[in-house]
Amino acid sequence: MSRGGIAVAPNADAARAAAAVLGEGGDAIEAMVAAAATIAVVYPHMNGIGGDAFWLVHEPGRAPRAIDACGPAGMRVDAAFYGERGLAAIPVRGPLAANTVAGTVGGWNLALAHSRAAWGGRLPLARLLAPAIEYAERGIRVTKSQEASTAAKLVELAHQPGFGGRFLPGGKVPAEGESFVQRPMGAALHRLAEAGLDDLYRGDLARSIASELADAGSPLGLADLEAYRAEWREPLSLDHSRGMLFNMTPPTQGVVSLMILGILDRLGPPAAESADYVHAVVEATKQAFGVRDRHVTDPRYMSVHPQSLLASGALAALAGAIDPTRAKPWGTRTAAGDTVWMGVIDAAGRAVSFIQSIYHEFGSGIVLPSTGVNWQNRGCSFALDPAARNALVPGRKPFHTLNPAMALLADGRTMVYGTMGGDGQPQTQAAVFTRHVVHGMPLQEAVSAPRWLLGRTWGSMSESLKLESRFDPALVEELARRGHEVEVVGAFDEVVGHAGALLRHADGSLDGGYDPRSDGALARP
Repeated sequence: MSRGGIAVAPNADAARAAAAVLGEGGDAIEAMVAAAATIAVVYPHMNGIGGDAFWLVHEPGRAPRAIDACGPAGMRVDAAFYGERGLAAIPVRGPLAANTVAGTVGGWNLALAHSRAAWGGRLPLARLLAPAIEYAERGIRVTKSQEASTAAKLVELAHQPGFGGRFLPGGKVPAEGESFVQRPMGAALHRLAEAGLDDLYRGDLARSIASELADAGSPLGLADLEAYRAEWREPLSLDHSRGMLFNMTPPTQGVVSLMILGILDRLGPPAAESADYVHAVVEATKQAFGVRDRHVTDPRYMSVHPQSLLASGALAALAGAIDPTRAKPWGTRTAAGDTVWMGVIDAAGRAVSFIQSIYHEFGSGIVLPSTGVNWQNRGCSFALDPAARNALVPGRKPFHTLNPAMALLADGRTMVYGTMGGDGQPQTQAAVFTRHVVHGMPLQEAVSAPRWLLGRTWGSMSESLKLESRFDPALVEELARRGHEVEVVGAFDEVVGHAGALLRHADGSLDGGYDPRSDGALARP
């Protein structure tokens, strides 16, 4: 419990960086920028400044706001570009997968402008980036997650331009506990601290990045960087029996996370931690994914308004389609991916729910030599078929699994929560929210409790219903009897994602939960 502010991240160094900013009088946005920069260095296989991000921002007495820091496809990126190279699909790795602008630093910039203008934010940018710069220049200790991810992806990444120079010191996979230095990344962050964050898009750093992307073979150009701006959005909202719930607009699947909770709200709460409970969430997930796969993409290309998908009648119809005794057949191919979710609440009750990603582990795999930036591969999710829901068009934003969550509960509490893990994100959000808010489980226990995952996520491509081994075998057996294709995974398995949650009570006290499956922590000033 805390009153002076609190932060949570899937890496303890990032959480501590945020808490230190709070301790110096910084606000939730300033603390989050410090955490975001730090985690780009200390968890480099999971995220980075070459990726995208999304924000939910709230201050007491005002409606939450959202920041879309997702970069679009480049101006020269279209189906013909790939067809001329004899490709029927966009490669998952390599320069041709690096086809969308990296938006995350633009999001930091937009958020900090709001901090200064509306919240009186005063900490210099150099102070906020200082922990990340120090970790890059002095080195970090390699985590088990970094070692395992590097080894698992070595065959497909070792030959990518610049990958070995950053991620294979001495030409080998860095071992857990070894020192890992990233001087070019430190130099890039130094440049941003001195010249301002906009330099990544419209300055010397932008020109360097554009030149090195071209040298690597990426279709992105300087004009793509110069044209990019992060944007404020009105988040999607769900009127839930326990309060108002918020999530990110398309092109993310934030609507899916809200739909699942809206469907469950109409089904009524089954007994906590029962087969009925897991079955209900999994079946609600299938219903929501079906709607997502018909509609959700860049909102400029959607035929329906995303908020209409959360109308009471629409959710009631989906709830009515669920059989409480039998699993719906599952043949949908879900989306893999990884990311980091982090949360901050400051002493004034201002809250941020934030998510940052390079899509697959290490993104496209290409690393720009002068900056150490590993560029995302989010654009590999585009389809070259012009009739596809997520068809590739120059300037179009790719579909994102990323979605940060927030709830303003009817009892006066504010909750921020989220997770990494591709299509596991809506499922884990549903688990954390229902366990704590609906069933009254303590917040840390709600995050730590055994979880499940329907379909694929980072590190796993199978489509089964994966259940951690801490579930009662009788529950697993009952789910199989109902027709679920069950697969038992580890007791605290990374495959179900790294979750976290923070809560501000009506009296101003703060509480949180971090995921023991991660290298994370809760931190306070």
